[in-house]
Amino acid sequence: MTDTKQLFIEADQTQLFQNWDGLSPEDQQILLSNLEKISSKKAPAKLLEDCQHAIEFSQANSSKDADVNVQPLPHTSYESLIGNGDNEDEYRQVGLEAIGKGEVAVILMAGGQGTRLGSSQPKGCYDIGLPSKKSLFQIQAEKLIRLQEMVEANKVEIPWYIMTSGPTRAATEAYFEEHQYFGLRKEQITFFNQGTLPAFDLTGEHFLMKDPVSLTESPDGNGGLYRAIKENGLIEDFDKRGVKHVYMYCVDNVLSKMADPVFIGFAIKHGFELATKAVRKRDAHESVGLIATKNSKPCVIEYSEISNELAEAEDEEGLLKLRAGNIVNHYYLVDLLKRDLGQWCETMPYHIAKKKIPAYDSTTGKYSKPTEPNGIKLEQFIFDVFETVPLDKFGCLEVDRSKEFSPLKNGPGSNNDNPETSRLAYLHLGTSWLKDAGAIVKDGVLVEVSNKLSYAGENLSQFKGQVFDKNGTTLEK
Repeated sequence: MTDTKQLFIEADQTQLFQNWDGLSPEDQQILLSNLEKISSKKAPAKLLEDCQHAIEFSQANSSKDADVNVQPLPHTSYESLIGNGDNEDEYRQVGLEAIGKGEVAVILMAGGQGTRLGSSQPKGCYDIGLPSKKSLFQIQAEKLIRLQEMVEANKVEIPWYIMTSGPTRAATEAYFEEHQYFGLRKEQITFFNQGTLPAFDLTGEHFLMKDPVSLTESPDGNGGLYRAIKENGLIEDFDKRGVKHVYMYCVDNVLSKMADPVFIGFAIKHGFELATKAVRKRDAHESVGLIATKNSKPCVIEYSEISNELAEAEDEEGLLKLRAGNIVNHYYLVDLLKRDLGQWCETMPYHIAKKKIPAYDSTTGKYSKPTEPNGIKLEQFIFDVFETVPLDKFGCLEVDRSKEFSPLKNGPGSNNDNPETSRLAYLHLGTSWLKDAGAIVKDGVLVEVSNKLSYAGENLSQFKGQVFDKNGTTLEK
């Protein structure tokens, strides 16, 4: 423990020990123990160095760089399902075959709390206001159940790995247990935590304290998924289960197609090691990251990094050249993870986020709740590994936004990406399936179609000719 204290003093972090003599022997040990947990993963001097590099990296990427050659993905890496479903049935069949062999797993990123939504629960527990009152977790679980039934002859279980965080882990597990895992077997669900990183002051030269015995820590960003996969032994579990393909998505997208056989089949058919879904930009200046190439390498580039001229440029079909909006929905070949995961964990850059961080000052013994940003949180971005994948092994599938993407980011009554827009997107999609199956749905009526009944519009022929004239109807299996 004295070695731990010395490590932080040598890293010029004496502010952590200003109140050392005022702490009880027990609290001194707690402080040292908390610091040791952090330094055991990475030396404090290295963490401070990482923060300085992140500040420099942020400054280097804050302006539009005329020397960077940003282009759309080549046709060999990019395909759209919008108005062009020629290959969709073939991809679906290939994907279903892989699922039927037990080769497909799902990773869910669910570390966030519903704070912006006015909820203290994990975001996946949130009820978007459907007639059934189902939470995001339940909707997603029922998609897996239906998909398993679609390959029922093989009696397959699709493993579901759910990445939580320190604040959400216990509540998430308790929620699943309370609801009997929504009809899935407990053994097919694995919970694991993403990592955390300490917070820094605005100079990046000092750690911030949460209280007299601990540093302020925060989740390490969606890019922390890779380290979490490594540290929680998921690769070994994939091998044990025979998993070869991984579908990854975020909990806040109510329309995400769990273990999407079309997407998985697309990746398998073309031999892609990493693939991503995209939705078409609504307009040239929509604030969304773009899947493209930068200096001939796959990337996600922020809208703020490209000129207005490039953002507005059109191709020969009159579509935006850069139109592939990032929705953080990826496919990974397990062999790629086995080969490159360790390298990704060591070389991925950190990004900075300047935040208002409540902090404890050990010199004065006072707590502060700032009204302006007073510190830096480090995070890693999941797409920063894209450039390490050869372009011929990287794919992007453009999907219909109305069928696959409605994120829940903001609270009720906000301008967009809120519970109301998520609910309407879900109801509109289910209602369109009914109409396609021959049901008669009166104008203005929306019907909730349970995903246990239909994964993507199939299995609804029994409603042909049936009239739906009341809102609030829920069709369950």
